[in-house]
Amino acid sequence: MTGSGEGWLNDGLDLPGADSGLWVSGVDYISGWREVRETADRLNRALLGLGLELSAVRAVASTNEDGRGVVRLTGWPDAVNRLAELLEARAASDGGAA
Repeated sequence: MTGSGEGWLNDGLDLPGADSGLWVSGVDYISGWREVRETADRLNRALLGLGLELSAVRAVASTNEDGRGVVRLTGWPDAVNRLAELLEARAASDGGAA
C-alpha cells in the first residue's frame, strides 16, 4: 500500500477490471491496516527481544482481500527456523501449554 503522487490511494482502482486485482473498489484497506499496525509493532519488539534481526524476520501489518487487518510474518528461512525453535523450546518448557 505505497505509492506516489496525489492519487496513490486510488492507484489501480480506475482501471477496467480493477475489482479482480489487488484493490477492490469500496473496501477500506487502510482501516484494517491501522487496526493491526500496533500488533505487528508489538510482535516486532518481541522478535527483537529474542535477539532476532528485523531484517531477517519481521511482522508486517497487512490486509486480506476483504480489508480485514492481518499480521503477516515474513523472513529468511534460517531466521524463521530459529523462531520456530525458540517457540518449540518455550512450548516444551511450559509442558505444551500456550
